Amino acid sequence: MARIDDDLHTAAAESRPPIAQMNDDFDGARDAGELTGRVIGVYYDVYNELGFGHLEAVYRRAMFVALAQAEIQAAAEIPIEVLFRGEVVGRFRADLIVENSLVIEVKSARVLEPIHEAQLLNYLRSTRLELGLLLNFGHTPKVRRLAYSNTRKSAFISVHQRPHHSQRPAGGGGARE
Repeated sequence: MARIDDDLHTAAAESRPPIAQMNDDFDGARDAGELTGRVIGVYYDVYNELGFGHLEAVYRRAMFVALAQAEIQAAAEIPIEVLFRGEVVGRFRADLIVENSLVIEVKSARVLEPIHEAQLLNYLRSTRLELGLLLNFGHTPKVRRLAYSNTRKSAFISVHQRPHHSQRPAGGGGARE
């Protein structure tokens, strides 16, 4: 699994509350639906104003500005570490994290491809966040909402952390002399 790399945050980013799980309170699902609806509304405002054809960085920055103007808390380019067997094996940056509960991946592609969804799912798998939006600023605007529950992440970790052949306990199943 992965964790947000707090050492790489700026002082402003460090002052934000820690990213919370979406199921922290009873109204989490309702709140998540309201939040995604507001973010999608901002997305269409940005798309209608800028149109298509710009680089992803332009749309990411425009979304950041528009979210702030809509009084929706967002952080851009948040570093996330990928852990494998307890070791950091990679780092990436989420385009936007909104209200400490929603990962936004911005694309500027002709069409959304399965690899784009896989990228967002990996971001969700690598954090405690459960909900993400894939926003494509292509010729035709496209939004995909993806979810990856923390319960499922826990099951994935426990299955993939079983002992490997080189880690078998002594006296169990090995060749006898």
